[in-house]
Parts: sequence; C-alpha cells; structure tokens
Amino acid sequence: MKDVLLQALAGAPDWTELRWHRRSQVRVTVEKGEVRQAKVDTYQGVGARVLAGGAWGFSSTSTVDPAAIGRAITEAAAIARFLSSARQEKARLPQLAPARAEHLAAPADPVTAHSLEEKLELVLRTERETRAMSPAVSSATATYSEYVDEKWIVNSSGVCVHELDHKPEFGVWAVASKDDQKSFGARFVGVDGGWSDLLAKARPAEISGYAARLAVDKLSAPYPDGGVFPVVMDPEIVGLLCHEAIGHTVEADFVLSGSIAAGKVGQKVAGDLVTLCDSGASELKPLAAGSMAFDDEGTPARRAVLIENGVLRGYLHNLETAARFGVEPTGNARAWEYDNEPLIRMRNTYLEPGGGKVEELIAGIKDGYYLKGSGGGQADANAEFMFSAGETYRIRDGKVAGLCRDATLSGQAFEVLKSVDALGDDFEWAMGSGHCGKGQPAKVDGGGPSIRCRVTVAGKQE
Repeated sequence: MKDVLLQALAGAPDWTELRWHRRSQVRVTVEKGEVRQAKVDTYQGVGARVLAGGAWGFSSTSTVDPAAIGRAITEAAAIARFLSSARQEKARLPQLAPARAEHLAAPADPVTAHSLEEKLELVLRTERETRAMSPAVSSATATYSEYVDEKWIVNSSGVCVHELDHKPEFGVWAVASKDDQKSFGARFVGVDGGWSDLLAKARPAEISGYAARLAVDKLSAPYPDGGVFPVVMDPEIVGLLCHEAIGHTVEADFVLSGSIAAGKVGQKVAGDLVTLCDSGASELKPLAAGSMAFDDEGTPARRAVLIENGVLRGYLHNLETAARFGVEPTGNARAWEYDNEPLIRMRNTYLEPGGGKVEELIAGIKDGYYLKGSGGGQADANAEFMFSAGETYRIRDGKVAGLCRDATLSGQAFEVLKSVDALGDDFEWAMGSGHCGKGQPAKVDGGGPSIRCRVTVAGKQE
C-alpha cells in the first residue's frame, strides 16, 4: 500500500496528505441470556486531504486503486480552492521534518488469534454468571469488542509512517431490583494490547461479582447528603475529570472558539501538586487504550504537559493550530475512519501521581466521601462539570463508614484542582472502554492517582 500512496502523492500539485486505513472490528453483546449482537466487519479506504490557497479540502474513496486515489486528490483540491475565497484566517503549516517510521504493535497474544466462538462464549458465560450471583439481579448485559487498525500516512512534507494496533474491551452491566427500586453496577475495561492483556485486567469472575454485588448493595444503601465536601476521588473519576472537564478546554480548536483556557498559558489554574499531561504513549503504566505512536497527520504523538505544578503550560494541537500558535504540533490530530477528517482529540490524559497511600488521604477527612468509579457525565467549555460516581462511600472521622446510593458531583474543574491537597501513589488507567465523542468517536484513556479535594455532592434527601 505504501508504494501506491507514494505514487499518487508524487503527482499531486498542492500540499497533500494521504491516509490509508484498514479496520477489522468485532462486537458481541449478550443481554438476559440472549445474543443481541455478534458482528464482524473489515473495511478499508483512503482519505485525501489537500491544503490549497490557505484552505483544506477533503475527499475519500473505499476503492484503493491508483485511479480512485487520484480522483480523491483532485476532488479534495477542488474543494480547497472553492473554500479558499471564503476563508479569512488562512491555514498554514509549521515547519515539518520528514518522518519515516513504523510502529507495529504486536501483542504476544493478539485478539486475532482467538475465534469469534471463543469471544462469544466468554460473553455468554460472563452474563450468565452475573445474573446467577444473586436473585436480586434482574438483568445483565455483557459486551466484548475489538478494533484492529492498520494505517499508512504519507504527505508532501516527506512523512511516511506505518502503524498497527489492537484495542479490545470487555465488561458487564448488572441491574438489581427490589419492589419498585432499581440500582446498577458495572465494570468495563479496555486496553491497547492483546487478549491475555485484557483478561488480566478484566478477569471475568471478578467483574461479574463486582457488578452484581454493587448493584445489590446499592438497593439498601442510603442516599448521600448534599453539600460541598472534602472527598477522595479514585483514579477513574480523576481520569474523567482530566479528560472531560480539563482536556476538552485545552484542545486548540476549542481554545480558538473561546474556551475558558484561552489566554491562560503561564497562569496559575490549579494547585501546586497538580501536573496534568496528555500522551500517545502509555506513560507510567502499560496498556493505556488511547496509545498511538503517530497521529492521523503522521505527527509523533508526543507527551504534552498541559498543567505543570498548577501552571497552564500549553494546549493540544494539530498541524494548523500549532502553526497558528507558533508551537510544535503535539500529535493530537485524529480521525475515526478513513472517510473522516482529522480533528484535535485527546489520547491518554492523566494526572501525575504523588506518594501518599489511599488510607492516608481518607484519614485526613473528618466528614466527606470516598468516590470510586464513574457513571459518566458531561462538562462544558467553561470547565463546569456534572458527573455521577459509580460507588459513593461516606467518610467519618477518617474512616470509610459505608456505601451510599449514587451521588452526583458538580463544580468547576479548575477550582476543584486548586483544592487538591494530597495525591496518592495508586496510578491507574481507568477510562479505556467506550469512546470519546466530538463529531466522531475516538478511543481514549484517562487516569491518575487517587486525589483529595473538595467538590459539590448532590444526592436525594431522605
């Protein structure tokens, strides 16, 4: 495929980028003992992007013969020229060094070595065992999915990179019922790695037991009190906070649109203990699900320090925004499929750990909460967020006092980070399942250590 792309590129009159992408994906879902989905897809295509007259044009083809790729280049160039007259801020590129490299991630136990039948049996067994954990578990849903992606990316600046990676995920959702009440428990895990890597992190019996017990225990748990409390957040909620409430505000396209992070580089935005990064590498611990060696513009997906000891140091960039801000590109341009244009997206976003033990963080709270796991949530361009905790435990006199029903957490993320007064040493990647959405999906990860901070907790008053 490389030679076909380079031949097509040689005839392009404008600055051109070609990205060939082949994806194989599997998805298996079982609910209440029935197979709801068992799907295998393999497809490929080429996306052509042209910069002409300070504007971008994009076209794609699912046919990878040279003539079809040539037509896509011609169409992309025509679109760029048409858009050029209407674009006031002309796009330009930073100085790019030619890059020729391969990153063929090869797990010792690749998911492709395991049959669809084996994957289906795993999901059927896990769903069945989850329902069997307790008569109170009224339903369960188990899911396995995988993406195996191979790409060649070439451009007129001399970039020619080849990448292959494997991203499987697996998990279960349990619902418990009593009278007219329902509660849930869930555990999902995703990695950048192989079959055995995934199952080492998500052992079927453990995730079945965890999801079922949590769902059942919540049925008899009290609701939390509302108010502003000191809390200890575990790595999963920390990852969610870093990604949703901070990470999106420092994506350079959002910054240019007026996010709260605009114009704040060099300013104090968090507590002294806070250093927050985004990287294509699996920093600090292996298997982070957002890992990649190059982004979809062929830029090395280097580590970007966003906040250092509480000071905002920079933003996440693609080629165009890097040139506009006068900085190096960070390797954050990502496209979900061959027919998508690259957007600025996060990869693995995390808070660097400290040296404290979780028990020490909890011991420093007289009246507050220990928050574990995530039930999801949202944030806006002002870093205002609302999340739900998967598990909420009351802390009284420095000890965990008991489980509560689901709590909703809210606040302004930068203000929450200013309140951080302790960091744990228990770093984990905890957001590898599912997708981030921003016009198109993306596989990401997030994490950090447990932290102690202050946040608004809302719960139904009894």
